[in-house]
Amino acid sequence: MSSLGFCIVGSGMIARFHARALQEVPGARLVAVVSRQLEGGKKLIKELQDELQLGLIPVYAQLEEACQNPEVDVVIITTPSGAHLEPARIAASYGKHLVIEKPLEITTERCDAIIETADKNHVKLCTIFPSRFHEVNVLLKDAVQSQRFGRLTLAETTCKWWRSQAYYDEGGWKGTQALDGGGALMNQAIHSVDLLLWMMGPVQAVSGFTATLAHERIEVEDTAVATLKFCNGALGVIQAATSISPGFPKTIAVHGDKGSVVIEQEDILHWTFNPDRPEDQAIRTRFAQKTGQSGGASDPKAISHQGHARQLSDFVSAIRNKRQPLVDGREGRRAVELITAIYQSMQTQKIVYLKQS
Repeated sequence: MSSLGFCIVGSGMIARFHARALQEVPGARLVAVVSRQLEGGKKLIKELQDELQLGLIPVYAQLEEACQNPEVDVVIITTPSGAHLEPARIAASYGKHLVIEKPLEITTERCDAIIETADKNHVKLCTIFPSRFHEVNVLLKDAVQSQRFGRLTLAETTCKWWRSQAYYDEGGWKGTQALDGGGALMNQAIHSVDLLLWMMGPVQAVSGFTATLAHERIEVEDTAVATLKFCNGALGVIQAATSISPGFPKTIAVHGDKGSVVIEQEDILHWTFNPDRPEDQAIRTRFAQKTGQSGGASDPKAISHQGHARQLSDFVSAIRNKRQPLVDGREGRRAVELITAIYQSMQTQKIVYLKQS
């Protein structure tokens, strides 16, 4: 069976993560890059050829041109967050499967439009949330599904990171409402928000505060807190920031009346259940050693591409086996819905109740 050809749209930092990840995915290969600034695309290819020993890869200025290349089966969209819908529509119209970096889009309406265009054109769609594919988070999910926590009571996540003023100034679109769609919540902490929803299920109500405290010339928040009531009755807390120096590893914690788990980055700080099982000690020992990874707490480039590789491998499998990917477009929409509800709560100074489908 021939490998699937992937085309990356965009030539920024995250495009490099996808290119590296594709090298580790069986049955996948990078066959094209699209960049409106051809020089930027050529620079990306040159760097990748030097780093990964890639062969000749064409660079297109227009996505339509790339989609006419018969070797392109899948399009990975790494454009600014608020510019995902348009290339998704183009690629889907050519019958190309869609991989879209988080967030899926910056409003639920634009998320719905992407989902609709994928369904209409019968193409697969996934939203990139690589944290779901880290083994420690899979173990936590298994513990939740096995009801080891008993009655779920409280869950929390923190993403207390630091981004310099230069990070926003040099990005062009970063920190803008039109293309970033939000700040610390929508851009950085959305991975943590997704994990929280994956573990705890849908949210019934949310109350939030946001502020811009440590940066200038940005239109979005650099600090946010929210309290949640999940549909299962448990309560939750989200903390998100790019205003905290020097930046700390992200955390997720799940608590119940029969157990508690606290994870920092990919390390287990607490893994306690009543009753304890023989495998619990092995899990604690295995994941107790510090990885030493900041996970992007102060440097966005200090993020591993391993999660991307695992998720892209799942997407290749989904295409081959004619099934839905583990994180499809509807899963990607959920985090955007919650984050925009937090923004609405801040704007209206009211509790926001989410619609349940």
